[in-house]
Amino acid sequence: MALPVLYSFRRCPYAMRARMSIVRMNFQVELREVILRDRPEHMMEVSPKGTVPVLLLEDGTVIEESLEIMQHVLDWSLSEEEQHWISRNDDEFKYHLDRYKYPNRYEDVDEVEQRTFASAYLMDLDQRLDTEPSISEALSDALFPFVRQFANHDRDWFDAQPWSHVLGWLTDNLESEAFKLCMKKHKQWIDGDAVVQFPSNR
Repeated sequence: MALPVLYSFRRCPYAMRARMSIVRMNFQVELREVILRDRPEHMMEVSPKGTVPVLLLEDGTVIEESLEIMQHVLDWSLSEEEQHWISRNDDEFKYHLDRYKYPNRYEDVDEVEQRTFASAYLMDLDQRLDTEPSISEALSDALFPFVRQFANHDRDWFDAQPWSHVLGWLTDNLESEAFKLCMKKHKQWIDGDAVVQFPSNR
């Protein structure tokens, strides 16, 4: 029986959050690892916008947004608080993250200034984790791939900041067995390749 097809790119935080939900639910898919400079023809046919992740279901339904993939796989209805943090992450934080990490792609951008703007979100998240340490697994998975990307740009600087709760939360996620499974390396998918079933412990 054919599996749903997931087009993914290992290091993309949007694809990462989708794969985390798939790992959590053991929602079996055929994984097709994409190189973004060499997008597969079939992926572009089902999703012409050309971004990952893309989930093609058995009935032909195409889900093109990472959060919608999470909601489908987890049967997840977002609470008001979850909507708040995801909105801040995907809009405010991601905007400054891109300009901090890739300042040469934008005009008149000061990467240190962008880092400062992004840090305001992390300080608020740290306060949230201090006052209410409990955070839903789904929300955590939706956020931490982006914080990981931010942290990895200058890890020494990041680790020296006073957001101890964010540091602990991020570390817990990065060291989890679920994340290790999520980040298993796969070669670029080429049409005609054998099916790669994901998640798989092999």
